[in-house]
Amino acid sequence: MKIYSWNVNGIRAVVKKGTIQEFIAKHQPDILCLQETKAEQGQAEIDLTGYEEYWNSSQNKKGYSGTAIFTKIKPLTIINDIPEQFVKAAGLDSDGYGNANQEGRVIAAEFDDFYVVTCYTPNAKDDLSRIPLRQDWDKAMMLYCNDLQQKKPVIYNGDMNVAHTEDDLANPKPNIGKKGFTTEERNGFDNWLAAGFIDTFREFTKGNGHYTWWTHWANARARNVGWRIDYFLISDSLKPRLKAATIHADIMGSDHCPVSIELEA
Repeated sequence: MKIYSWNVNGIRAVVKKGTIQEFIAKHQPDILCLQETKAEQGQAEIDLTGYEEYWNSSQNKKGYSGTAIFTKIKPLTIINDIPEQFVKAAGLDSDGYGNANQEGRVIAAEFDDFYVVTCYTPNAKDDLSRIPLRQDWDKAMMLYCNDLQQKKPVIYNGDMNVAHTEDDLANPKPNIGKKGFTTEERNGFDNWLAAGFIDTFREFTKGNGHYTWWTHWANARARNVGWRIDYFLISDSLKPRLKAATIHADIMGSDHCPVSIELEA
């Protein structure tokens, strides 16, 4: 079983370029999770024969954020957004930028033997003004996925907007304490590992040079000056089924590239 995740940074753009059609035709994902779709269902014309489509779009900011799941396997249930009980427990609330839990950032799909949860995590902003919300968000997502994990294993994926270690970005030293590489954000990632989740890519590949996002500036992608901020984390109980975890840096069309895992059926 092949499961992919991709921050497309606007699905209408990658559809217009034909990039996503070529990608799906070549890779044939069983489940494809998208972040930052910036669209509602029906706004991007794409032939997805054989796939079920599930979208979660921003309620208050049209053309902003958003997630989607395309799957060949019909889910048992679909849950959009973080359930209110975990929002309250984490103290997650609106801030000066709005209510992040109304921006279509989370979809959970339940299948027979696991949950797939895709998430577009809010970033901390250049001035770090969203660090408090970011910490509450991480706590709410952790509570949510831990609850799901009590029922069946969880496959958590998406743009987590953090480089976990110095191996996860090309220039760690000058970025320490900056957006995406603060102590608070990195500690939030540590909490996933402490809760029994596995960073799948690091089960197969160590060291630096493996990135999923590149700025548009200074020819960064061609020079591979990037950050690894897109992940697949899985419950430890799924580890025996994990066959591969891959970064597809050759897939263009967005400032992020897809990541994937392969599980034994």
